[in-house]
Amino acid sequence: MRTEVIEIYQSGKGYKAISKALGLQRTTVRAIIHKWQKHGTVVNLPRSGRPTKITPRAQRRLIREVTKDPRTTSKELQASLASIKVSVHDSTIRKRLGKNGLHGRFPRRKPLLSKKNIRARLNFAKKHLNDCQDFWENTLWTDETKVELFGRQMSRYIWRKRNTAFQKKNIIPTVKYGGGSVMVWGCFAASGPGRLAVIDGTMNSTVYQKILKENVRLSVCQLKLKQSWVLQQDNDPKHTSKSTSEWPKKNKMKTFGVEWPSQSPDLNPIEMLWHDLKKAVHARKPSNKAELQQFCKDVWAKIPPERCKRLIASYRKRLIAVIAAKGGPTSY
Repeated sequence: MRTEVIEIYQSGKGYKAISKALGLQRTTVRAIIHKWQKHGTVVNLPRSGRPTKITPRAQRRLIREVTKDPRTTSKELQASLASIKVSVHDSTIRKRLGKNGLHGRFPRRKPLLSKKNIRARLNFAKKHLNDCQDFWENTLWTDETKVELFGRQMSRYIWRKRNTAFQKKNIIPTVKYGGGSVMVWGCFAASGPGRLAVIDGTMNSTVYQKILKENVRLSVCQLKLKQSWVLQQDNDPKHTSKSTSEWPKKNKMKTFGVEWPSQSPDLNPIEMLWHDLKKAVHARKPSNKAELQQFCKDVWAKIPPERCKRLIASYRKRLIAVIAAKGGPTSY
C-alpha cells in the first residue's frame, strides 16, 4: 500500500486524488510521501532504544502458560523464563502479556456447577426458550437474601493521613455477637415488586411455608397476575422438603418444581433487584438492625415497576446466554 502511494504520487497525482483512489486518510498519504522524500524509503526504519529481553520464543512460552493456567502469577512466569535463561522483571512480563491482550483481573465469583447442574440448566433454557412473553410476565419470582448492616462499607478504600487510622471517620464500626444483618424474603413480577418479609430466627421449612402463606396470594392480587400465574423458587432444601413441596399443591399453585435448575441465580432476575436494594439501603446508612429492616421495606416498596418490566422483557436473553455457554456460567 505504501509503495502504491509513491507510485501514484510519482505519476503526478496529488494527496486528495491518492487518498480517494486508495481509501486512505489524507494525513496518512502525506506522512508516507514525507517519509519517502526524507529517507528515500517507505519501510519501517530501525528504532532507537534498548532491545527487548523477551524473545519471540519467551513470549510464546508466556502466552502458552497463562492460557493453560490463568491463575499463574507473574512471579511464577518470571521463574519459568529464568529456566530458559531469560531474566526480566515481573512488571515487564505483565506489560508484555497486556500487549497480547492478556490482562490481570479479579476472577468473577460464580456458583460451582456440577455436570448435573450444567445439564439441567441447558435443558431448562432449551425447553423454555420459545415460551411466550406472557408466561414470564405472569411468573412470581421469589428468593431470600441477607442484607448486612455494614457490609458494603467493608469493601471500600479510604483516604487518610498517617497516624489517623483510628479516627472515627476512618474506621468501620462492628456489632458484637453478629447483630449486623437481616435475612429477607421477597417477590416480584413484571408489573412491579411484591411483598417483602423479614425472616425472624432460623429459616426452615415451617418458617418458609408461613412466609408463602402470608405473602404469595397477597402479592399475586397486588400485582394483578392472571389465573395462569406460576410461582418460581429455587431448589434450596427448605423449598424442596416433602411438606413444602406439598404446600403449593394443596393451595392450587403452579410451580416450576424440580425442573428449576440448582445453582442458577443468573436465571432469577430478582438477583438484580437484590443488588438495587442493598445499594440503596446502604446509601441511607442504617445505624442499627431496626433501621436496617425498615430501610429494606421502604426501598423495596419504591422499586419502580418499569425496572421490573425491563428485567422480564429481556428474560429470553438469559436463556440464550445459558445455551451459548452450553449450560455453564453466564454474565448475568
